[in-house]
Amino acid sequence: MSQIRSARAETMTAAQRVLAILEVFDQEHLVLTLSEISRRAGLSLSTTHRLVGELREWGALERSSDGRYAIGMRILELGSLEPQGLRLREIALPFLGDLQAATNANVHLAVRDGHDVVYVESLRARGGAPVLSRLGGRWPLHATGTGLVLLAHATPEFREEVLATKLQAYTPRTITNPDELRRVLADVRRTGVAIVEDSITTDALAVAVPVRGPRDRIIAAIGVTVHPGAANAHAALPALSATARAISRGLGAPSASGRPPAAA
Repeated sequence: MSQIRSARAETMTAAQRVLAILEVFDQEHLVLTLSEISRRAGLSLSTTHRLVGELREWGALERSSDGRYAIGMRILELGSLEPQGLRLREIALPFLGDLQAATNANVHLAVRDGHDVVYVESLRARGGAPVLSRLGGRWPLHATGTGLVLLAHATPEFREEVLATKLQAYTPRTITNPDELRRVLADVRRTGVAIVEDSITTDALAVAVPVRGPRDRIIAAIGVTVHPGAANAHAALPALSATARAISRGLGAPSASGRPPAAA
């Protein structure tokens, strides 16, 4: 096997070797060891070690404390410039405006970046609940409604990785106990909605639901934040769910378009 791998590597250009390393990462292989990258890319361990080091220095890969590697922010930044990367925000924005008008709430569209949730769109409502979120801002996954949605639907391995970290409390109601958080995440997967109150700021109720893309994979989350006394989760949920379905349909999610999901 090593001879076959060596022969294959010898026929590859330098660019092909770099691309072979990057393409070993996918939805089912978000974090890999150096040996796993070597095996999946079909490259020798020494070649993989050298190229991974260069990619990490450039920012294409990130190395965690346990020595495993994941796609880095530099690749994500470049990806956001590609038309497909811009599609989420472009499709979502008109629906987000309608959602804000219907709920008179702060509206957020968020994606996951490492252990954080990042807001790719944020609309503030006049007189809305106090929020610290902003376009391009980020918060730990465990502390926000959109973050809980994305964390709940991540792989079990990733969830446990997050739960093993020190979970910061921003208010007395921020969930930082791993066992309690596991129960909350299980409820989010079961119901399809995350509801948190006073998790980052007081007098703020956040409700969030997932946004799906091709093959029905969850690629983002939409959330609204309201005053607990002005509206409750049940009042905001119908408009929020309808918005999520509309955006998911625009992104080609089979379940939002009445089609069965394609085989993975």
